[in-house]
Amino acid sequence: MAKLVVLYKTPQDPAAFDAHYFANHVPLAKKVPGLQRYEVSTGVVATPQGPSPYHLVAVLDFESIDALQRGLGSPEGRATAGDLANFAQAGADLLMFESKVV
Repeated sequence: MAKLVVLYKTPQDPAAFDAHYFANHVPLAKKVPGLQRYEVSTGVVATPQGPSPYHLVAVLDFESIDALQRGLGSPEGRATAGDLANFAQAGADLLMFESKVV
């Protein structure tokens, strides 16, 4: 299993971010080849010490890191990445890794 974790920084207009994210970005991302599961945070994204700089966390699952990279390189993956400029002006940190259950 491989995961893509996207940490979206808090935007100036969270309502506008959410509207675009759920109406436009999620449907685009769900078309990425190889995507097996798409999970997002709900409510406040916090740290043990309190507030975090993040508004939303997305976790996308793929069969392998190769499948993840193929998906991101596909036309659907490129369209999804291109959409970030439409709503994620505050920025986003992306992490990719293989995972296992322990």
